[in-house]
Amino acid sequence: MPIENYQAAAERIDGLLKTIIATGGLRLKYRITAGPGAADPLRFERREIYVEMAGPDADLLLERHAELLRSLEHIAAKALRLEPEEHDRISFDAKGYKAMRTQELRLAAETAAEQVRRTSQPYRFAPMNSRERRMLHLALSEHADLRSESSGEGLRRFVVVYPKGWQAVAPQQTGTAQARSFGRG
Repeated sequence: MPIENYQAAAERIDGLLKTIIATGGLRLKYRITAGPGAADPLRFERREIYVEMAGPDADLLLERHAELLRSLEHIAAKALRLEPEEHDRISFDAKGYKAMRTQELRLAAETAAEQVRRTSQPYRFAPMNSRERRMLHLALSEHADLRSESSGEGLRRFVVVYPKGWQAVAPQQTGTAQARSFGRG
């Protein structure tokens, strides 16, 4: 469900950020864009609200793979009472991190696609958050000869790229291995 009142949502985020920045003693400025102007030009995110942060402490937001930036984004989504599947309607960025990460993911998707075509074997990405998995799926959707799926649970969820129509072959046990497995009591 889209955000219905952009003005009220922007004001709520503004109040939240003012409190967090003042309480944390952070040296940050931000600009909130809501509505059609907030749309992702690359269309990898369904964002309706975009918060761009800058200032001397912007590097703190980007440490540990932008953990603090993503945390602020999550808190803002919760403050707006967005359902988990709607969290990508709000996006925080600093120093162009998200655009750079999007390009990295597109390149990774292309590299994985080439490897899957070359080897005819699946390619497994490292675990990543749902937004980044979605970006990979979108980038890989441009390849008609491949398919991608998410696998795993929770924080260990990852994307796997398969050749279209790929089927796993179950390993067959030899007679000796079968005898050993049945011979133990």
